[in-house]
Amino acid sequence: MVSLKSADLNAPRRQAIDAMKASLSPEQWARNAAFVAELRREISAHPVSRHPAIDILNRGVLDHDAMRLIHLEYRHAIVQIFTDALLAAQMQSRQLEPRLAPASKMAGRFLLTLNVLDEFGFRPGKDAEGYYRGNPACAHYPLFEAVLDDYGVSAEDRATFRPTAIATEVRSFLEDAYGSYVDVSALLAVAEEEVILFSPPLRRATGALGLGVDDGYYYVHGVSDDDTAEAADDDHEDDLWFILTQAITEDQFDHVRRISLEYCDLWVRFWDEQLVLAGAAETSVA
Repeated sequence: MVSLKSADLNAPRRQAIDAMKASLSPEQWARNAAFVAELRREISAHPVSRHPAIDILNRGVLDHDAMRLIHLEYRHAIVQIFTDALLAAQMQSRQLEPRLAPASKMAGRFLLTLNVLDEFGFRPGKDAEGYYRGNPACAHYPLFEAVLDDYGVSAEDRATFRPTAIATEVRSFLEDAYGSYVDVSALLAVAEEEVILFSPPLRRATGALGLGVDDGYYYVHGVSDDDTAEAADDDHEDDLWFILTQAITEDQFDHVRRISLEYCDLWVRFWDEQLVLAGAAETSVA
């Protein structure tokens, strides 16, 4: 039994990953890890990773109306539901039991919580009273809403916005996975990859219009390589792949590969549609 007085509280991510590894035999972990590594290679080579929208956004050539619409579409497709999906994964980690030892679900929940804490507006460290630091105004969803404020999107505009069919399809694909720990974890990992791919271009395109990107949402997204910012997208993506490595079984490999690549295909169609709506359509990567 671990002593609460002597437990190592440093390097919490490493502690959780080690605990997940220990929940499987070395052979099971190695087999699952090999599958996940190959899946990640396939995703990194998927056409979405070189979609023409990335270059167009990076060049800052889209006008205010186009970027306003893209942000509304992106909001519907992923921003509004991202924490819902994280919480669904938290809940469905119970599916690890009784297949694995009692409490095996907690290490995955621990890693998911690190993601949730960032998403909800907590910050590392203690406040003046020795309690957790944070503010719900710093949660990523309201920070994105503030970007819409900057774009001049009114409350009525948001309430009456009708997303495209593909934006709704992207959203529904993730929502439909909420009942399966393996499925929602895999799709969340893919979603994090999409955030890493497209947040920096969205940030540059927004900045090119003279809107502030040095604080708020684009201070925590789109700047993972900036040590002065507060983005942790890369860590969160890695954590979700570790979560999948613990959760998946060999009979699920083909299914998880299929839904992960299908989700990437949907994102390609999403960005194709955004370029059409923006009047900047180029030949999309087939």
